[in-house]
Amino acid sequence: MGSQQLPETTDVIICGCGPTGALLSAYLGRMGVPNVVLEKEPAITTDPRGIALDDDGIRFLQGLGLYDRIYTKIGTCMGRFNFVGGTDCDMHKTPTLAMDYNTSVGVTGHVGFIGHKQPVLESQVRESMDPYFCSLRCNSTVLQLGEDDEWTYCTYRDSSGAENQIRARFFVGADGKTGYTRKQYLEIRGVILEKFHEAFYEETWVALNWQITIPTPQSHPQFPLWKLGYTPEQVYDEFFPPEFRFLCNPDRPAVCGRFGLPADRLWRFEYIIQSGEDGYTMAKPEVMKKIVYPYLTHRGFRYKLPQDVQFPEDCIEVLRCRPFTFSSRTCNMWAKDRVILCGDAAHVFPPFGGQGIASGFRDAISLSWRLVILCRYQPNQKSHHKILEAWYQERKQQLELSLATTVENGRMVCETHPIRIFLRDWYIWIIQLLPSWKRQAQHGRRKNALVRYRYSTGMPFIPDLNGGLYLPQVYCRAMDNKILFTDDAIFSSNTKAIFRLFVYLHDSSELVPAKAALEGIDKWSRGEFCQDDIPILIERFITKNPANSKNVFHIASAQEFAQSSLCNNRPKPLDYDPYLLRDKLQGRFIIVRPDRFIFASCKDTREMKRAVRYVLNYLYG
Repeated sequence: MGSQQLPETTDVIICGCGPTGALLSAYLGRMGVPNVVLEKEPAITTDPRGIALDDDGIRFLQGLGLYDRIYTKIGTCMGRFNFVGGTDCDMHKTPTLAMDYNTSVGVTGHVGFIGHKQPVLESQVRESMDPYFCSLRCNSTVLQLGEDDEWTYCTYRDSSGAENQIRARFFVGADGKTGYTRKQYLEIRGVILEKFHEAFYEETWVALNWQITIPTPQSHPQFPLWKLGYTPEQVYDEFFPPEFRFLCNPDRPAVCGRFGLPADRLWRFEYIIQSGEDGYTMAKPEVMKKIVYPYLTHRGFRYKLPQDVQFPEDCIEVLRCRPFTFSSRTCNMWAKDRVILCGDAAHVFPPFGGQGIASGFRDAISLSWRLVILCRYQPNQKSHHKILEAWYQERKQQLELSLATTVENGRMVCETHPIRIFLRDWYIWIIQLLPSWKRQAQHGRRKNALVRYRYSTGMPFIPDLNGGLYLPQVYCRAMDNKILFTDDAIFSSNTKAIFRLFVYLHDSSELVPAKAALEGIDKWSRGEFCQDDIPILIERFITKNPANSKNVFHIASAQEFAQSSLCNNRPKPLDYDPYLLRDKLQGRFIIVRPDRFIFASCKDTREMKRAVRYVLNYLYG
């Protein structure tokens, strides 16, 4: 098969153009790697499936230049996550615990979660795929896959029904848990989706999406709240409050909340299917109404009315109502020879932490730059096994943390045993008696969520130089007073270099010696780092602005960010720490990977030269 003449060759074939496949293609394109994406559907699925994206996911959209579309087209900050107990179907009951994701108390400079409309999210990521390097082929079905020592070979049927062949150095399956890549190709080669034993979870839930039309005095003149002075918007907020809710109802655990832009008026409700029940039966309209409508029927005494008040049923359009089985599983390996798995093809999540799409994004961005190395720097070497294994061993470390947290949230929501519910609620009450513990609980531990990889052979970072730590992001100000995220300063150069070097200084008096330490780096880094393109972040200026200030940035305050256009349509940052980088970097010269993990943090020229040698050895093998 390898000797057959093929009409087309590319570097990477991606099977599936959901969020993970699209993001991988887009980042490969930004780094100049040709790729072909084969998507079996003719267009983006209009059904909103995933609705939550965490701050890592927002950061990776920012890396594609999509930040200005996040709050104008993609979604809205999800605000608070309220954990509500009891069996009385009251969404306005005082929560047992409220986690506040409005503020920027984490390590990315972003809000904790946005509630997004997945079709719009996917369309925006697809628009960021560079057409010069990325070729998206919809309505294309993979028929056959093969490989030899140097290439993968794919036969697919295109939109016209014709069969085509294409070869690539690597084939990436981003086609989901039931897709071709794992189910039909890799499983017979020993790649198995296994239970996540430390925190295994598997349940069937019904997920429904509603689109709400707001009633008005003209459309519903008999609705009783008009006489009490309620406006249509206030009625909407009463019955579909903006905070996301985890309904810890032992009779029927559920989650619900808004998603998408405010103008979309979209609402998600998910409820568990209990033992002995059939998911499809429980998703039927008459059954669904018995479960959901009690939450939309308010007791009359709430408004001092003699009768209960129900939100008008004719103002609700059911966009979807169907069962899904969720579980916590991960493949034993995510790459076999030249075929790789990403996203749901490699691992699956329960719905309690908004980690499904975000984890696929993490897979994609951390895989993308490794594929650049294998295609650009080491096209004829046999090192891909070690590089890919180190990739998924790193990712599995972070996946374990995400899965454990997600499953713990699920157990909290789904607990039905009265004694364990009592102990859970008392524990939550007790930890909120101490201000520091209460603060940590309400912030969802975002402030301490800085991931650090445990080093093992082959992982691309230097552990004794603070490598393997997730790089925090704060705000900065360019010399023309434009406010930026620090990622945009560090990764703004048009260079196709994989690793980026930046300088972090406490004050401007350190600028001249820092620049002197960088003299000659173009030569001794073999052109991987260019002195003129290295950004310098400075906490405070005690001297005049430097004459050549193109790449000099001043760490910005929360107030400066709040007054900038970057804060439009999102909450102002609270508890923002402008010195987070100083506290975590432990060095002046920092080499960072495209997935925002530190390769090395160096105090002086000697350490920097050592780190550059490691970089070159890793790039060229």
